[in-house]
Amino acid sequence: MTNPILLGVLGTNEIIIILVVVLLLFGGKKIPELMRGLGKGVREFNDAKNNVKKEIEDNASDVKNSVRD
Repeated sequence: MTNPILLGVLGTNEIIIILVVVLLLFGGKKIPELMRGLGKGVREFNDAKNNVKKEIEDNASDVKNSVRD
């Protein structure tokens, strides 16, 4: 059976080669922009996740309060 987790298969040399290829493809000036965009995307995802979690908790507490009344 094949292992679906690729990071467990990749060693240090392979990761370094991948980073060099990315550097060559995007260039030194594009990488900060790429990382900035990735950071914004992760931040927006976490904010949305926290908002959904808060709404679920609020609705659950409203249901508990209505059942007690």
